[in-house]
Amino acid sequence: MSKARDDPVTITECGRDATHRFCSAAAACCHRNVTLNALLAAYLLRIVASVETVAPRLSILREQSASRRRRISTEAAINAFFGSNALVAIVVLALITIFLFREGFGFFSQNLASLRLYRGAGLEYVDIIRAQAENHAALSRELSLIRLREVRAQANQPMLEAFDQFAAEFSDTGNELNGLLSDANDQAVALREAMLRAGGHAASYTDNEAADEAAPVAAEINPIEGIAALRATQTAFAQIIVSMTGKIDSLLAHPPPFTNEEARRSFEKWTTKTQDYLGRLPAVSQELRAWDPNKPVPAYRAITTFLFGTSWTTASFWQDWYGIIPLLVGSIMVSVVALVIAVPLGVSGAIYVSEIAAPAEKSLIKPYIEFISAIPSVVLGFFGIAVLGQAVRALSQASFMKWVPFFPISERLNVFTAGCLLALMAVPTIFTLAEDALRNVPRGFKEASYALGANRLQTIVRVLVPASLSGIVSAVLLGLGRVIGETMVVLLCAGNRIAIPDFTEGLGAFFQPVHTMTGIIAQEMGEVVRGSIHYRALFMVGLVLFVITLAINYCAQKLVTRYRMSIG
Repeated sequence: MSKARDDPVTITECGRDATHRFCSAAAACCHRNVTLNALLAAYLLRIVASVETVAPRLSILREQSASRRRRISTEAAINAFFGSNALVAIVVLALITIFLFREGFGFFSQNLASLRLYRGAGLEYVDIIRAQAENHAALSRELSLIRLREVRAQANQPMLEAFDQFAAEFSDTGNELNGLLSDANDQAVALREAMLRAGGHAASYTDNEAADEAAPVAAEINPIEGIAALRATQTAFAQIIVSMTGKIDSLLAHPPPFTNEEARRSFEKWTTKTQDYLGRLPAVSQELRAWDPNKPVPAYRAITTFLFGTSWTTASFWQDWYGIIPLLVGSIMVSVVALVIAVPLGVSGAIYVSEIAAPAEKSLIKPYIEFISAIPSVVLGFFGIAVLGQAVRALSQASFMKWVPFFPISERLNVFTAGCLLALMAVPTIFTLAEDALRNVPRGFKEASYALGANRLQTIVRVLVPASLSGIVSAVLLGLGRVIGETMVVLLCAGNRIAIPDFTEGLGAFFQPVHTMTGIIAQEMGEVVRGSIHYRALFMVGLVLFVITLAINYCAQKLVTRYRMSIG
């Protein structure tokens, strides 16, 4: 027992058999010593085991850390790539916006200078007289239309001769007014040229430099004397309207006979218009007396004449006008026709393909509709000129279409022709997006509707369409953006007449030629002088189109949010 206590090292240095023998021998004497030695050996063995198991765990942690670093670097590269693309898009959009504003806003200062020259040179005064001469000419043209109705009614020759004599005498009553207008026009043009050579308004007519260089040099005119000579025509105007009123009253007292009742009613309306025209002439004479060339032109007129002007006249020897209303009306009318046709076709096609069509039908219909978007717009424009426009005009001239009040039409290129082709271009956009919206409706909505006893039509109308209404509205608005920004089709097929259609004809206004904002930019941008008022006016048209597009996108987001909230 003492030997084992004095030399415990020998126990640890022995083999397993010696240790076992020692423990067996010591068990009979003292269990505590044996237990301590056994615990010491086990403890040492546990230290070694723990060291052997911790070492590989540390290497695994290092590998996981390296893998995490590689994964973070890969994600950072992906984020940087897509983030840089988004940044480029934002920068490009900002540059386009800045460029539009920089080039466009210089238009207002030039337009204001042009308006001041327009008043100071007496052009405004002459246009008051010109408006009355044009109204008289419009009344003469209306008489020609009345005569055409008489010819179609197969009126006899003596009645037509009597009507022709009446129309000729009415036209002759405006000869004195036209002569006065011609003289006043020459005086105002000479005065304007003198003011331009003086240098006060040369910057306003940079796009007419070639015309100014080619014009002969006139004698110097004193602006004060020129304005005085121009205003002296108001006395002659007063005398002319008195004479013209008397002649027209005598003509109206003896109207021509009519065979056609419709022609008779038209002549009665014409008589009312003529009397109103004669009644306004004294007020026009007072306006000429009150006109003041020195009255200042307010700065806001440069904006209002653009936003609310009804005339777009460029490269004119008289006065250039840049009113966007005719272009805006043309764009809106073409877009309305396109949406009226494209929305029912696109949405109905999407509902059929998504909910009703068989798989074979889907594989046939969907690719063909989406293939329409691959057709170049210039090809569609040629199709509209050669086929669609001609077919619509031929249809309007058919005998079975006489019941339509505004048929037959004379123009094959008009709002309706351009709208039909734009509808064809918008159908794929509306169809694809509407079908995706219908397909994304949860299947449980449909199953719940069928479980409640609804049939397929009720499920589509009352469940699927309301649930996907946000996507359908987005599809329609994106189709509108596709239509209102199209250039080539409207440039080829809309007729390109810069005038507000005659809405008194009702739906016949949609069969009249118009011009659009995109069409005017494409047609005139290549012909203008950089930095001229015409150049900057086209940029302002582009800026208005840009604002309209942003407004459409904003409305789309608001409508989508609203309908999503209502669906829940």
